[in-house]
Amino acid sequence: MSRATGRGTRPHTADSHDLIRVHGARVNNLKDVSIEIPKRRLTVFTGVSGSGKSSLVFNTIAAESQRLINETYSAFVQGFMPALARPEVDVLEGLTTAIIVDQQRLGGDTRSTVGTATDANAMLRILFSRLGSPHIGPPSAYSFNTASVKASGAITVERGNKKAVKATFSRTGGMCPECEGRGTVSDIDLSQLYDDSKSLAEGAFTIPGWKSDSFWTVRVYAESGFLDPDKPIAEFTEQEMRDFLHREPTKVKVEGVNLTYEGLIPKIQKSFLSKDKDSLQPHIRAFVERAVTFTTCPACEGTRLSAGARSSKIAGISIADACAMQTSDLAAWIGGLDEPSVAPLLGALGQTLDSFVEIGLGYLALDRPAGTLSGGEAQRVKMIRHLGSSLTDTTYVFDEPTAGLHPHDIQRMNNLLLRLRDKGNTVLVVEHKPETIAVADHVVDLGPGAGTAGGTVCFEGTVDGLRGSDTVTGRHFDDRAALKKATREPTGALEVRGATANNLRGVDVDIPLGVLTVVTGVAGSGKSSLIHGSVSGRDGVVSVDQSPIRGSRRSNPATYTGLLDPVRKAFAKANGVKPALFSANSEGACPACNGAGVVFTDLAMMAGVATVCEECEGRRFQASVLEYRLGGRDISEVLAMPVDRAEEFFGSGEARTPAAHRVLERLADVGLGYLSLGQPLTTLSGGERQRLKLATHMGEKGGVYVLDEPTTGLHLADVEQLLGLLDRLVDAGKSVVVIEHHQAVMAHADWIIDLGPGAGHDGGTLVFEGTPAELVAARSTLTGEHLARYVGA
Repeated sequence: MSRATGRGTRPHTADSHDLIRVHGARVNNLKDVSIEIPKRRLTVFTGVSGSGKSSLVFNTIAAESQRLINETYSAFVQGFMPALARPEVDVLEGLTTAIIVDQQRLGGDTRSTVGTATDANAMLRILFSRLGSPHIGPPSAYSFNTASVKASGAITVERGNKKAVKATFSRTGGMCPECEGRGTVSDIDLSQLYDDSKSLAEGAFTIPGWKSDSFWTVRVYAESGFLDPDKPIAEFTEQEMRDFLHREPTKVKVEGVNLTYEGLIPKIQKSFLSKDKDSLQPHIRAFVERAVTFTTCPACEGTRLSAGARSSKIAGISIADACAMQTSDLAAWIGGLDEPSVAPLLGALGQTLDSFVEIGLGYLALDRPAGTLSGGEAQRVKMIRHLGSSLTDTTYVFDEPTAGLHPHDIQRMNNLLLRLRDKGNTVLVVEHKPETIAVADHVVDLGPGAGTAGGTVCFEGTVDGLRGSDTVTGRHFDDRAALKKATREPTGALEVRGATANNLRGVDVDIPLGVLTVVTGVAGSGKSSLIHGSVSGRDGVVSVDQSPIRGSRRSNPATYTGLLDPVRKAFAKANGVKPALFSANSEGACPACNGAGVVFTDLAMMAGVATVCEECEGRRFQASVLEYRLGGRDISEVLAMPVDRAEEFFGSGEARTPAAHRVLERLADVGLGYLSLGQPLTTLSGGERQRLKLATHMGEKGGVYVLDEPTTGLHLADVEQLLGLLDRLVDAGKSVVVIEHHQAVMAHADWIIDLGPGAGHDGGTLVFEGTPAELVAARSTLTGEHLARYVGA
């Protein structure tokens, strides 16, 4: 029914709520931001990295929407949900249900795959349980997360005369019993776990975190009664060795405390190997890589499935074969099945698989581990479940949906965003790419700078209005890098021969040294497989990948980069006291808040409240520690300094500390001069975190730097600074290899390696290598065409 629009009639009151109103937002660096966002439109938020985009969109609008939805549940249900505090904002009106599609990596569990994350596996299991021949059981019989179970015994039936009857129970699961559904089996190098020439009392264990006085690990072995703690491990008897390495969990009493003793190998498997390797802390991951070798499970050949699940087929294809196919091929196979009995299921599964292709992920297979997806791929996988959704009038929030996309794929992503909008949804996008900003109905530009220099709305309006504005984004919106007039000459080459990782087809290529090399190609063409598979592990190669920085709110740039160590020592030397006093996580911590700076009050079912500690006033240190000074500043004042000021402070005078100054120079080089040394890592944007990681790696000794999409999260104005940094690295004698889609970086390269021509099995070959000028002149590849258009050739 259409709305009445005739003379004398008024629009219905319900139709007047067409704006999301934000007044007085003060989250993180936002400075009393007030803004009105149109509903059922595509609004793009832009601005330099750290200007407050994520604080406004994710931490204010989306966070309050989720908090309000959570409050509609009963107090009992809320007890199982994360308690969300209300954002620091005066007024938020017109909110709708927010669906956040961010770049958080998928799944930390080794059993999580693309198929399980998108529910495609669930539909496939139902399909095979209906049509598979031979029939082996219900859908769980095809699940690698479900083990087969058999049981028998006496049960009492409470009916009439109670009597015990014998009963058997069985459940058919699809899990491979050998690898327990992981697809790989591990072999542990015992020499990396302990030094067998020492006794337990002498500290034989070489496992990270296993200290000799640890009650829960080392002492339970030494005082269990099964082993002689004073005997070298090499002299253990056969029984002692069996108890030491393989004993089943057994209750023991150590100093009057009941503990569980377990053999070393099963304990290591539970502690380290049951977790996704990529989710472990760096030093733990390094230990696992040293101590454990992972090989494809010989029983299931890496399919994770039992023999029964692999034997059941539809038209000659097993569920293992189906999950190993590219989704584009699987979609074609599903489309060719003509089975009226399961027609609705085939239709739903086909629609899901078509979404993979439509979103530019047709090269993925359903058995791909979720932890191996890049941030951009993970975000697009999350989008799949929303594309066919019947929901309307919701707010979709995207964090740089074009991350990791080749220029060829960006238009496809833009079409998907517009499709979501046209269904009657509000679409909010944090983005830097001008191609996506250009399709927006409404643009909000935050800035003018980053950190404390940002947090205000510089422009609000149309794309044409942004172009004509004098904001940083407006001035740089139509920037186009020119091709280099002269390229550097290589000083040597890294040879790659017969690379076959993932979809690579025996690629032979020489990566030049002493120059800036860009490796490009459409998403899924094999760029990361080539570089991370054949180059990153070599001696002298420093690799900066896209894995996220891990750290709590106690972690900050000073602790992450190692800057705080020389600073603490300098304070200790100047004042004649211990360095530990100048750590908020150690002896110098304020006793009231334990060095956190804030006190958390748990309000049970309501959201907890964090208040600034009254004793230290948020400085995190004891009052006595703040009396010690270096160069006229106490430790809390130093941690409050931005990098630029700290660089001057530690560069000369009484506070001169060369070790700290070198770290600060690297932070300034990557464009983080505005960042406070003590700012919690949890408040940094994605682009800031990656540049922080780059600054840390720049201190490592290596001749070749490998960077994986360093422009992710960078504003148009910051890309120029990044190019200057890459040039300085090359001019200092380093070789820089960059995996990148940004045309400005391609135009600035000395050498380009282009992979393709397509994605998945349509890629994996070398389609061009040469200078950017030669690529533009040839226009023989998709990259060449887009680069030529970009530079106006």
